[in-house]
Amino acid sequence: MTLVQTQPRPAHADPVRRTVADAMAAAGPQVCDDMTVEVALAVMASARAGHLLVCDEYGECTGLVTRARLTALRDSAGYTDRIRLRDLAGDLGPLTSTRTTMAEAEHAMRYRRLRALPVVDEHGSALGVLALTR
Repeated sequence: MTLVQTQPRPAHADPVRRTVADAMAAAGPQVCDDMTVEVALAVMASARAGHLLVCDEYGECTGLVTRARLTALRDSAGYTDRIRLRDLAGDLGPLTSTRTTMAEAEHAMRYRRLRALPVVDEHGSALGVLALTR
């Protein structure tokens, strides 16, 4: 796996000091946490996205949910059509800031086996996503 780089890096850029802001991609689809799993899957399908950023009623990013996670939940025995994204609060994963270094972010993503990590500002608003590729 290698980190996706969405912006060209100047030749003089120090890789140790590069931050998440240097490599994050656009935030992509964002949804409110009161959305049901079925609706979230439909939004992902229509947006052709593999993940959604989940925000609370104040617009603060609370995490990221993947198609694989929602599909597994929908196919589980305990699934009902009343489950909302906020019910997955503990499973939405960590967030990072734009000041996090690339080395720190890559280490955290590999350690936690994350393929994508939401990037938020100091107010919790989603700015982008840092993604790993194979």
